[in-house]
Amino acid sequence: MFGELSMKRLRLLPLLFALTLFALPASALDLSQAKAQGLVKETVSGYLVAVKPSDEVNALVSKINTGRKAEYKRIANKRGTPLSVVEQLAGQKLTK
Repeated sequence: MFGELSMKRLRLLPLLFALTLFALPASALDLSQAKAQGLVKETVSGYLVAVKPSDEVNALVSKINTGRKAEYKRIANKRGTPLSVVEQLAGQKLTK
């Protein structure tokens, strides 16, 4: 009896996994989608700005900009360059 119950549970695992994937938000916004929809744009400062702000857009901009700043700081420290120079160079590349 216990073995039969365990086998039934094991067969349900793939179904539960698939349902979990479908339960994820279908509207989760990523950077390429936000750019394509004109919701965000790059700036010469090396960071994103919301063109059409919303909670979702603002969260994306904040997340991306936080990651960028951390990376810019890492590069600046590695090269012995001021953060503002790295930000400006990144901005020039991103706005081409």
